[in-house]
Amino acid sequence: MDLIYRREILIVGLGLIGGSYAKALKRLGFSIAAIDAKQSSIDYALENGMIDEGYSYVNEEIVSRADVIIFALYPDVFKSWINDYQDLIKDGAVITDVTGVKSCIVYEIQEILKEGVEFIAAHPMAGREVYGVENADDRIFRDANYIVVPTEKNTKEAIEWCKELGKLLGFANISVLGPEEHDRMIGFLSQLTHCIAVSLMTCSDNEHLADYTGDSFRDLTRIANINDEMWSSLFLLNKDVLIKEMDVFIREFEEIRNLLNKEDREGLREKMRLSTKRRAYFDK
Repeated sequence: MDLIYRREILIVGLGLIGGSYAKALKRLGFSIAAIDAKQSSIDYALENGMIDEGYSYVNEEIVSRADVIIFALYPDVFKSWINDYQDLIKDGAVITDVTGVKSCIVYEIQEILKEGVEFIAAHPMAGREVYGVENADDRIFRDANYIVVPTEKNTKEAIEWCKELGKLLGFANISVLGPEEHDRMIGFLSQLTHCIAVSLMTCSDNEHLADYTGDSFRDLTRIANINDEMWSSLFLLNKDVLIKEMDVFIREFEEIRNLLNKEDREGLREKMRLSTKRRAYFDK
């Protein structure tokens, strides 16, 4: 299942990540077709040499000839697309995705997918506080993490193929997690942090904060500039995990509040030393 023999790639969904995949794979010499509901996104990608051809509707020919289909869609749209159009996918094709939650989608897709086509899930841990194909940039994959999310239904060949895709795209670190473990990790690392950033921005209505702030507030709230349609869906799809992570965070925040109330300097310093120690792992 070597990627070198899978030259025809179709990307369904030309947003920030789908467009960045297109740029990276086109640069590597693959034939890239795309489908996106917005004709303006297709036009932009064609004008900027990101794809070889594209359509704002499901073109049967490009679906049927694709060796690889990469889905960069919202989870519910992804499921609907498979239900409606999977008969167009040729036998032997491999499909993958970039979806931010897995347990609620991977098993269902694999259950309904026709024989002869394999779905191996993946999650590129890369993004920006902007979205849309006009902001696509394959440099966001450099130094970033890429998670392959297999189930028992996946072959070893497909798992290795997906890892190879991550390497080709330029990701620095490739990991393998099951769907449930992936969702627990993402609930903490990604979804909780977005909730914190949003809360920081919504707890004050002072319109002049930007006149006074330093880099710390800017860094903490960069991701508060958020795609509300996508992230609200992701939060709800991973609701149980996210609420548990929020509860843990609230308890930890209350501990720091109690240390302040008691004027426990040593307790505060111990929290800070632990924080510094754990943050160091990210700098390796």
